[in-house]
Amino acid sequence: MPRYGLIFDLERCIGCRACTVACKAENSIAHGSWIRVEMTGGQKLDTAKGTYPKVDLTYLPVTCMHCAKPPCVDACPVGAIFKRNDGVVILDSTQCTGCEACLSACPFGVITFNDKDNVASKCHLCVHRIDQGLQPFCVQCCEGQAIKFADLSDIGSEISKSIARRSGYNLKPEELTEPTNYYLPPIPKRPV
Repeated sequence: MPRYGLIFDLERCIGCRACTVACKAENSIAHGSWIRVEMTGGQKLDTAKGTYPKVDLTYLPVTCMHCAKPPCVDACPVGAIFKRNDGVVILDSTQCTGCEACLSACPFGVITFNDKDNVASKCHLCVHRIDQGLQPFCVQCCEGQAIKFADLSDIGSEISKSIARRSGYNLKPEELTEPTNYYLPPIPKRPV
């Protein structure tokens, strides 16, 4: 059985936010997007760290982590959130009662709430696309090719090797949710 996830290469992310637009368009999201782009280290967006000529600007795309142990599933009192066998965590907005319990349960703050419709929603890795053998739309539209979609159960894949070689990491490992999404850190710059 596959275990799907996203890999974000922070060396390649240019902060263009094409992923957020792609997500919004593909999923007909009225307000916001299921993916956001932040600065690493809590920096304000588009604010570089350092002093010329040693300036660093790193973006951090954040979306549902499709955790192996998703706390949002247990928090939902009506079972509107569930995990598929391939690891994709789904929130069925048609079953959502608007209690917002999932919002506070998610340590990554990636579940959105639509006040107008009184329902929660979140990234589902474009399951309508992956079930047809296609990639999530954010992956397809990433201008810098910074987002990769992969079956992480294939430990011999190039993606799995990249995670090991580049010391790929998950966000908030202390939460013990075992996120499926990985981040590849920027390649250290050599002194000039």
